[in-house]
Amino acid sequence: MEEINLTSEALKFMALGMGIVFTFLTVMIFALKLQAYLIAKFFKAEEKKVTTQHMKASSNDDSAITAAITAAIIHHNNNTKG
Repeated sequence: MEEINLTSEALKFMALGMGIVFTFLTVMIFALKLQAYLIAKFFKAEEKKVTTQHMKASSNDDSAITAAITAAIIHHNNNTKG
């Protein structure tokens, strides 16, 4: 009978498994980069221009959100102190 060294067999299977995973991930990275290149080439994104009116509306929205969050925190603190 032939004696089998289990440690060397385990190392062989580990190297094989890690090699397959590394190869798959490398191929996947190149495929995703190719996909991103093709999408950027054929489907160009439209540039949005920010106007001053949009900026003013955005700042008003931010102040309203800040006021709502502040009111919610004060309400929560008042209800939990009792």
